[in-house]
Amino acid sequence: MVVVLWAFVPLAAQNGSPSAKPGKPVLRTVIDVAMPGPPVRFDYQSLDPTDGRLYIAHMNADHLVVFDTMSRTVVANLDGFARVHGVWAVPELGRVYASVTGRHRVDVVDAKTLRVIAQAGPISYPDGLAYAPGPKRVFVSDEHGKADAIIDAQTNRLLTSIPLGGEAGNTIYDSGAKQILVAVHETDELVAIDPEAMRIVGRHKLTGVKTPHGVSIDVAHRLAFVAGQGNQVVAVVKLESMKVLATHPVGASPDVLAFDAELGRLYVSAESGNVSVFHLQGQDLVLQGELSMPHAHTVSVDPKTHLVYFPLENVDGRPLLRIMECVIP
Repeated sequence: MVVVLWAFVPLAAQNGSPSAKPGKPVLRTVIDVAMPGPPVRFDYQSLDPTDGRLYIAHMNADHLVVFDTMSRTVVANLDGFARVHGVWAVPELGRVYASVTGRHRVDVVDAKTLRVIAQAGPISYPDGLAYAPGPKRVFVSDEHGKADAIIDAQTNRLLTSIPLGGEAGNTIYDSGAKQILVAVHETDELVAIDPEAMRIVGRHKLTGVKTPHGVSIDVAHRLAFVAGQGNQVVAVVKLESMKVLATHPVGASPDVLAFDAELGRLYVSAESGNVSVFHLQGQDLVLQGELSMPHAHTVSVDPKTHLVYFPLENVDGRPLLRIMECVIP
């Protein structure tokens, strides 16, 4: 089956930004790969570019899927990861961290043996993860605990939790400023944390964004992209000033974002199954097209090949990984 995503003239974006011309293909399917397990919800993904492995949280199956992007085969289907939400590969440590939400902890997996070598917790509701390489610490969104939990990656022990004042959305590491950024739901803020001092160093209101959740960063241009689940937008935030430069409408309940820095493309996947594709021009986004796929709320992009990965929980009664390629206009 070949699926092609075509650009179209969308509804006017907020702040008067331009839109793409109709008739240009944006994405097309390369292959659909069958995934193991039942046709139930997936969540976060993490790509280890050093060995081409993609780690996929098969949340409602309690599995962590290990996929080889070069051979396009499933290497392993690890069980025992109850309600796994977040996953993050750390090549420099040879480890993979997974949020085992059903057990209120984070499991540490050896990337070579694919065995769990440590567990850290308790954490009320571990979700997304990020790694700060300087202090070698893993930061974990504790969504329902309204905090960011911090794990020492050298000892695999829970160090502390930082109260956020609201439910934690995505947690991400900004390598440019060497700080952790967390989207906070109820306060509509992007909170900055010093990973060395383990304290909040800034709280930044996201004007025009309600219930911020997914976050991605363009390190080179010092921009952040933040998905607002409450009002169905993606915002462009200037990191130096923490000011919202623009907002653009996307699908209902936007979740995971992925940015291809070399191509300047941002993929916004939503719980509604809508995927919005934007191109970065200057300091704003131009909508190139949209696609609807069942439960396509999680997305990952390979910075080397530019292939885009969408785990889909139920297509004709089975789960699959849809691999798509960017069609450059």
